[in-house]
Amino acid sequence: MLPEDAEGVEKVEKSCFSMPWSRQSFWEEAAKEDACYLLAVDEEGGSEQIIGYAGMWLVFGEGQITNVALLPKYRGRGIAGLLLKKMIETAKIKDISSITLEVRPSNEKAIRLYEKFGFKSVGRRPHYYLDNNEDAEIMWLIF
Repeated sequence: MLPEDAEGVEKVEKSCFSMPWSRQSFWEEAAKEDACYLLAVDEEGGSEQIIGYAGMWLVFGEGQITNVALLPKYRGRGIAGLLLKKMIETAKIKDISSITLEVRPSNEKAIRLYEKFGFKSVGRRPHYYLDNNEDAEIMWLIF
C-alpha cells in the first residue's frame, strides 16, 4: 500500500467495520517503515479497484495484524486467505518470530480462517470493541 491508495482502502474499511479508520490513518500507515499493508486489487474492466487489504505492524520481532478486510461482494473466494498467507510469508522474510491479532468472537468465519493458518486462541480482552462492548479473542501464531 502506498499513500495514494488510502482512498481505496478507506472505502473497503467503511464497508467492513462499524468503527472504520480514516483515510488519513491509512495514509499515515502506508508511510511507516514498521508497517506492512498488502492490497487485493480487481483489474477487470481495464481499471484497478482496491477490493481488500491486510495490514500488519512489525515491532520488536513480532507482527501485529491490524486488519484483514474485503468488500462484501468479494468474500468467500479465498482472497482473505491469500492476503493472510502473504502476510505470514512477509513476516518470515523480515525475521518476525510470531504474529498476533485480535478478532471479535462473533466473527466465526475469521476465527476459522486464522485457525486454518495455525493461529491459536490464548485469551480475551474484555470489552475491547467500543461500538458494542464485545470482547476480543487474542490469537497467536508462533513460527
